[in-house]
Amino acid sequence: MKIIGNIIWWIFGGLESAVGYFTGSLAMAITIIGIPVALQTIKIGMYCLWPFGSTIRKSESSIGCISIPLNILWLIFGGLWACLMHLFFGILLCITIIGIPFGTRHFKMAGLALMPFGKEVVFNV
Repeated sequence: MKIIGNIIWWIFGGLESAVGYFTGSLAMAITIIGIPVALQTIKIGMYCLWPFGSTIRKSESSIGCISIPLNILWLIFGGLWACLMHLFFGILLCITIIGIPFGTRHFKMAGLALMPFGKEVVFNV
């Protein structure tokens, strides 16, 4: 079921969403101070490629208290808009019965897009 879900996800917009996150990551990686943000957008883009069978959990690596100010800056400079986009598509997909599994993946992505620092994506595909 994971493979079929991921293939359907790619066909109906997941691949375009991942390419958008990777493009933003490339643009941020050009600057030196944008590298931490680029790593987070790569993480979200990878989750956009493989949402079925992947889980989001708190990171076990100790990044310390720096994750709080980085999440606040992320929220101000684009994280809120990415979260609202995923919430909108999640609600839109949950209107139909067939779209509920895909809508729940958008809700998980909304949480990751809101505060990505201090979280990790575990791929079980």
